[in-house]
Amino acid sequence: MIALPLAVVLGPLTLVALSMVLIIVTIAWLRLHPFFALFGAALFVSLITAAGQSHSGRFVLATEAVMAEFGSTAGKIGFTIAIASVIGMALMESGAADKIIRRLIAFFGEANAGLALLSCGFLLGIPVFFDTVFFLLVPLARALSLRTGKNYLLYVMAICAGGVITHSTVPPTPGPLAVAETLRLDLGLSIMGGIAFGIIPALVGLLFARWINRRSPVPLRETAGSPLHLLGTAASRREEELPGFWISIAPVLVPVVLIAGASIIAPIRAVLAPVAVQIIEFLGNKNIALLIGAVIALACQARQQKIGMKKIGEMLGAPLETAGVIILITSAGGAYGAIIAKAGVGDSVRALADGIALNYVLLAWVLAAVIRVAQGSATVAMITTASIMLSIAGPAGFGVHSFYIFLAIGYGATTLSWMNDSGFWVIGRLGGLTEGEMLRSWTVLLTIISIIGLIEALIAAALWPQLWF
Repeated sequence: MIALPLAVVLGPLTLVALSMVLIIVTIAWLRLHPFFALFGAALFVSLITAAGQSHSGRFVLATEAVMAEFGSTAGKIGFTIAIASVIGMALMESGAADKIIRRLIAFFGEANAGLALLSCGFLLGIPVFFDTVFFLLVPLARALSLRTGKNYLLYVMAICAGGVITHSTVPPTPGPLAVAETLRLDLGLSIMGGIAFGIIPALVGLLFARWINRRSPVPLRETAGSPLHLLGTAASRREEELPGFWISIAPVLVPVVLIAGASIIAPIRAVLAPVAVQIIEFLGNKNIALLIGAVIALACQARQQKIGMKKIGEMLGAPLETAGVIILITSAGGAYGAIIAKAGVGDSVRALADGIALNYVLLAWVLAAVIRVAQGSATVAMITTASIMLSIAGPAGFGVHSFYIFLAIGYGATTLSWMNDSGFWVIGRLGGLTEGEMLRSWTVLLTIISIIGLIEALIAAALWPQLWF
């Protein structure tokens, strides 16, 4: 009797389903850290695949394969995530983020403070983790509401609408960065495309925020650590205490421009001097561009706080520690995806999808949404879905540009945030909203944004399958 490999007996689809269940159960039920859940799932798939093989040392080789893929992913995204975390810290500590917020509110006017806060959340969500963006902006939302006596829910939801979009669709935020790397997308395209496709969902999110604010207004309440009589502190700093606007926004703007510049020179390479092409490509490398942004941010912080590089060096520990956890999670997700691809899952899913004429953009959104709803973490949902979709692609690809798969994954992982999402509790506790208010506002807001993003991706993929830019 021929001994078949266990992975063959189970079938590739069953194997990936079991590994997804393992991830969801260990995170949502056992409360295991996502790093161990993703790494365990990768090891599970690798060992099951090796179980029926006959060569000696197969289990050791299966384990080492997971380690190798883990290291490969870490090498691709580790430095980028670490530097983005440093930029975020420097923006906050120097007052640069505060300056950006104030200038945007001055530009739009207090009557359009919701649009200003939406723009702030959208912009700051590119280099700064979403939770941190909300920590930074919610005191201003509370102070504005205290001054105007209204629109508190509008201000809070406007911040959320801007921040969650770039958190899910614009690198170098860890989730979209990992998806872009997994799908082998050009980073400049991912950044500029994510921003461009984020505008309509953001504006629709703002419209919903205004509607829910009128329909179910939420009063400004006392929250832990933020008594109402101290709310003005966040907005009471004098303008002269803050850095200038352009130096404040430069750590975000300069890397985006450099990376985008390196991405768009391909059509004009022939008319440029070889030295110019080399310089543009070097400065536009994601690691170099973000490093330049970090140097600008740290220099601004040192000048503003009148501290030396020794003190700056001491302050780098906290953001790097935060980045380290994200790097571990992302790298474990990369290992999981690579092992899935080697197990032959992609061929089976592709055959199934082709047999029922399934749209791959829709499939990516559904997979990300299911994983997000089941275990709560948008980042885990993005990493897991990207890995599965890459295994599906095969030599023929998706039939459309993989950028649309990138968008679908990001927006799918945004949908239906509820009690198993840490962001749900961060917004609720810091914002002073009850669980019922959060479900009516935050949960619905993210679901609307997710659906609008999917519709955008489906329409664009139908009209311009291989992009128009």
